[in-house]
Amino acid sequence: MKRAPHRHRRHLHRAVAGALALTGVLALTACGSADTSGKPSTGAAATHTMKTAMGDVRVPDHPRRVVVLDTAELDSAITLGVKPVGSTHADVKSGFLDYLPKDEVAGIKDVGAMLQPNMEAIAALKPDLILTSKIRHGDKYSQLSAIAPTVMTENTGYPWKANFQVHADALGRKAEAKKTVAAYTAHIRRVVAALGGPAKAAATKVSMVRFVEGADIRIYGRKNYIGTILADLGVGRPAITDKAKDGFSYDVSPERIDLADADVLFHSTYGDPAKAKETQTLRGALWKNLTAVKNGKSFGVDDQLWIQGIGYTAADKILDELQRDLTQR
Repeated sequence: MKRAPHRHRRHLHRAVAGALALTGVLALTACGSADTSGKPSTGAAATHTMKTAMGDVRVPDHPRRVVVLDTAELDSAITLGVKPVGSTHADVKSGFLDYLPKDEVAGIKDVGAMLQPNMEAIAALKPDLILTSKIRHGDKYSQLSAIAPTVMTENTGYPWKANFQVHADALGRKAEAKKTVAAYTAHIRRVVAALGGPAKAAATKVSMVRFVEGADIRIYGRKNYIGTILADLGVGRPAITDKAKDGFSYDVSPERIDLADADVLFHSTYGDPAKAKETQTLRGALWKNLTAVKNGKSFGVDDQLWIQGIGYTAADKILDELQRDLTQR
């Protein structure tokens, strides 16, 4: 092959040098700014290692394309000002839980049902972080971690506050998390004050009942999401609360609903009311003779918000409803 003339070689060297310089600039830019192409950055982004339920995981300091696989993780992301590129859907008509602000969930790609996420749909989004829990998707960890760094908490529900801190660390939003917790604590104080102070709050026994399609009626104990919020308020709980299995719930038939008796009773329904035994229970004499029901202190609440949300955005709305209903004369 003939060599290029001297003049042409000089121009070629300049072109190569310019291309290399441009490549260097682009690499530096990729490390310090968001990728607008919709693909994860190929630059050497800063990372840190987190301890998770599945061992140590190295995650980007500031992930840009996050996929969440459960309602708690979605609440955490929204609370912290992060809009995921993808999320699994809940078992509700709207897909994402209705209490979440519509503008905050608009544009999030549905990647399948919560218990059966679509791996191809997740991979197609080219995430740089996946958030979920071991109890939900531990059996899918190898598949998920092959797509992107996957941070799993051990469980969901009861440890929601600790899980939120894990989510905040993974999302690079620790400062925002600190503000969120402070705002929640202040909200708790306002509600307790509205109830007449800690002593009056403790003197009011509150029961939480959930009707579930295909299962027994659940009288909620202390070790669950709503139980922690009630504990933060310092309200009283009925005696049956302390007999809940693993602290979660004491399950009964409609014929034992009298065990849920309390000064104030909240109830929600998951699934078809008739199949969940709500319809027959609320029409029965035992229900109508409950103290809270007779005194007009029984309130139906949104199951999506009170039970399924599991996060600070949901908690803020629940506290508003608790203040309204517990102070009702």
